[in-house]
This record gives sequence, C-alpha cells and structure tokens, in this order.
Amino acid sequence: MSGVATGPSMGRVNSPAASTAVPATPSQARYEPPRFSARGPISSALLEALGRGIREAGESLGGLEHSTREAIAASPDVIRDDDLQLSLLILHGLHYGGVVDSDDDWEWHPALVAARVAIERAFEAELRRQVPVPELPNPSSEDVAAALFELTKPTPGPSLSRYVARKASEEQLREYLVLRSIYTLKEADAQTWAVPRLQGRAKAALMEIQTDEYGAGDPERMHSAIFARAMRGLGLDDRYGTYIDCVPAVTIASFTMMTMFGFNRSLRGATAGHFSAYEMTSSIPNRYLAQGVRRLGFGDDIAWYFDEHVEADSVHEQIAGRDLSGGLAEAEPSLLADIMWGANCSLIVDGWGSAEALACWEAGRSALRMPLPSGAER
Repeated sequence: MSGVATGPSMGRVNSPAASTAVPATPSQARYEPPRFSARGPISSALLEALGRGIREAGESLGGLEHSTREAIAASPDVIRDDDLQLSLLILHGLHYGGVVDSDDDWEWHPALVAARVAIERAFEAELRRQVPVPELPNPSSEDVAAALFELTKPTPGPSLSRYVARKASEEQLREYLVLRSIYTLKEADAQTWAVPRLQGRAKAALMEIQTDEYGAGDPERMHSAIFARAMRGLGLDDRYGTYIDCVPAVTIASFTMMTMFGFNRSLRGATAGHFSAYEMTSSIPNRYLAQGVRRLGFGDDIAWYFDEHVEADSVHEQIAGRDLSGGLAEAEPSLLADIMWGANCSLIVDGWGSAEALACWEAGRSALRMPLPSGAER
C-alpha cells in the first residue's frame, strides 16, 4: 500500500468544483481506458485527467504539483510507494507512448512535468540514501572495467534464475515473464534516452549495443519483440500495461529508475554504470532461464529470448565496461562516482525485486501483487 496521505489539496486536483474544464466533447471517445488501475490519489488524478483531451482537463491539474509534494513528504519510502511509482511510470509513459492512451499534447504539460520532476528528485535522493557508492577505481578505461567486473561477479547461493532452471512451475515461469514485462516490452528504450547526452567513445559504445538490442534493423529480432513472442507462447497478453496491476512497486521502480537515469543529463554517469552492470549480470542468468524454459517442455521459440541474451550480452558486457563506462570515466572523471553508484543501483534495486519474488515462490505463494486478470491471457 502507498504511504501517501490525502489532504485538502487533493480535493483541488480531483474536485469538479475546482476545475475549469469545459464539458466533455465527442473527441474524448478515442481514448481507451487504461489496462490498469490507480494505486492512490496521485495516480488517480493522472488517469482521470489523461482520459480526457488536454483542452477539457488541463486546468483540473492546477494543484497536482503541490499534492505530489505532499505525497512525497508523507511517503516512508518512495522506492516502494505504490502510488508514486505508478505515477512516475505513467508520467514517463507520456514520453514513451503506449502506456496510457491519451492526447499527445499531455507530454509536456507544465503540471505533469513539474510532478514528474518532483517524484524523480525524491526518488534519486532515496536511492542515494539506500544504495552506497562502491570503492572508486582510477578513472581509466581498464581500471573502471575491472572494478565493474569485480562488482558484478557471480555469487553462489539461491537466485531467481537458478530457481527457474531447477524448480519453477509453468505458472511461476509465467509470473516471471509478467514481472519482467514492465521493462522488457520496452527493452533498451530507457538507455536510448542517454544517447544524445553522451559524446565520443561512450556514445559509440552505447549505439553499438543498442543496434543489437533493436535487432540490427530487423523488427522481428528486436529484443522487445522476441520477449513479446515468449509471452504469447505462454498464453500471456503482450500489450503493454495489461499486467501493471500485478507488479509490485519495487519492480516498477527498477524500470522508472532506468528511465530517470536516461532522461536526465546530470545522471548520464549513473545510466552508463547501470547499463554496464545490467549487461554484465545478464548472460549467466539467462542461461539458467533458458534451461528452465526447456525443462518445462517449451521449445526454442520460447527460449529464444533467453538464448539471445546468453550470446549477445557476453559481448555487450565487454563493450559496456570498457568503452561505455570506461570511456565516459576517462572523458569525464568527475562522473566516476556516479558510474559506480549507477552500477550498484542496478544490482541492489533489481536484487530487491528478485529476492521478494524468490521468497514468495519458496513459501508457496504467488510473486504477483494480485492474480492475473481474467481474460488477460491469450
């Protein structure tokens, strides 16, 4: 549950009396309702407004920034706050598209931008409080790469991918894909925001990785498309947003964190470090996941996504460590601490979500926030 408190200001956001919106027009019929529900007053206000055209609803959000700041102040942990994390996903979704069907003009509405920035600043501050900066290497390409490989080296013991390989049921595999879908149906997009914020060697390295992520020009080989195919093969709906209600806030936070890092030039070091660690910790887990898919009797068409990452990410990790993060550290040594901190954010925040899911499965419970919606399987 969200730690958001409702106060008088929320009435200003939601109250019809406070709105100067004109009556609804027939043009509103083109906006499909979202495939997920609000989790508190901020996300509720956003979804209510986005369901209408900007000319009909724009003035109704006059109190949104104030209400958002009140919600942030009342939240014990922005990272795990259902309402604030869903709100940030919605606000980021205005730039991605495909999260909420809405008037395109909402993307840069001042009230929504102000709310997004307020949540992002609180989110970043909480991440800096909870995630330490590792010991810093020399700001050289080889030293940074060596430090990142040391930070991300495999550890023994239980893990979500090992559980899928050896024990997971078909239903648990389906839950795993649902949890992954929040990011993976938009795979690589969060990092692409960083391309114009980088220069030289780091930019070229990111683009080299992204070319593979986007299928080297073949839309059927885009990693997001291969993942969607795996979802369909397990009877799941691959439309973005279908399973957002099922996913806990900390899982949403792993994606909104990526987007926040990519969106903000001041966090370009963090996005480089995060992406490097993400690639460095991908190949081995995906080998386990492919084993689990085949153990459960599914074929290469379902395992393709995981097989692809075993091969591709063993190459990407070298490019990311030496050229993306290492190259950025050499070009801008002042970003070294953020590079290493971003890498640790990848490990720790994703680790929280994985640990929670694994604990649920080992206790015989679903890892989802709520059951899969009826009719949402194909």
